[in-house]
Amino acid sequence: MLCEPMAVCEMIGIELFSGAGGLSLGARLAGIKVEYAIEVSNAPAATYRRNHADTKLIQEDIRSIDPLSLELPCEPTILFGGPPCQGFSTSNQKTRTLDNEKNWLFLEFVRFISKISPDVVVFENVSGIVQTAKGYFCNELTSALSELNYHVSFNVIDASQCGVPQRRNRFFCIGCKSKPVDFSSVYKDTQKVTVRDAICDLPSLSVGERSDKLPYRTSARSRYAREMRGDLEHCTGHLVTQNSQHIVERYLHVPEGGNWRDIPSELMTTYKDRTRCHTGIYRRLRMDKPSVVLGNFRKNMLIHPKEHRGLSIREAARLQSFPDSYEFLGSIGQQQQQVGNAVPPLMAQRVFECIQSQVQV
Repeated sequence: MLCEPMAVCEMIGIELFSGAGGLSLGARLAGIKVEYAIEVSNAPAATYRRNHADTKLIQEDIRSIDPLSLELPCEPTILFGGPPCQGFSTSNQKTRTLDNEKNWLFLEFVRFISKISPDVVVFENVSGIVQTAKGYFCNELTSALSELNYHVSFNVIDASQCGVPQRRNRFFCIGCKSKPVDFSSVYKDTQKVTVRDAICDLPSLSVGERSDKLPYRTSARSRYAREMRGDLEHCTGHLVTQNSQHIVERYLHVPEGGNWRDIPSELMTTYKDRTRCHTGIYRRLRMDKPSVVLGNFRKNMLIHPKEHRGLSIREAARLQSFPDSYEFLGSIGQQQQQVGNAVPPLMAQRVFECIQSQVQV
């Protein structure tokens, strides 16, 4: 659950490729003061500013930034971030190669490390980085950290084992100057949180909902919901994609846990070859299980467990473990992308707490 920041050792954080700020929120919850964040895109930068007012956000292309221009205090430093991951994703078979320019942005991460020489480094990305180009990028990263005199450890972590109501695997690589970090405490004392636990108190919505700020439908029915709500009586993000009628008709045929295979073939004629649809398309979430991975939940047309519509921004944010006080800015499409791309804050908190509990700086 979202806990009060722990006091173990004071560290100053710097986030690269911050997006909407999921990693920064996790760091804050673990007691790390995030001094700087770097993000080039307008909508994620606006969201970050709204929710991290005490952090200096630099909105520039990271390739144009001199790391030594950052005015860092003398406290121990932790550098963290996740370069754009589309080129590493296992769902991206076209540009998951050495030729994808975005894949090489991880070198900017290494450049900052070599200049700033932080005490701890946390590199986060999709689990597919382990397989991309036969592990080339993963090997390059770990080799570069070793050459810079870091003890390196890495693991693929399932968010649902960190108190997040979503099955989402992410790659974490930790470089530490003092000692290797053991990941085992990341999973300590965690109970699975279901979709019901996460969203059942949120308002009932319609296809194309644009109300944004609404009161809760019921009192909080789970510890998770209470943690997400805090003392709020209303929250934002009740925005739902306006689907075409033929898509809504497809929703009617999908039971909880089902997908496109449950839709009659006569309703799927817009697909050239229905049998080649990805298993994640038209997946209706189950109330009694953690969610499937959100990712691009609009494009995949993930379906609400009980209502015949896509997920709202707030529902997706709950499934990512963002508290209801966290506001997303930009168009509905931009907000959907920010939520789907984010690192679940509770997952990030567990990783940072794991580091804090083991590293003496």
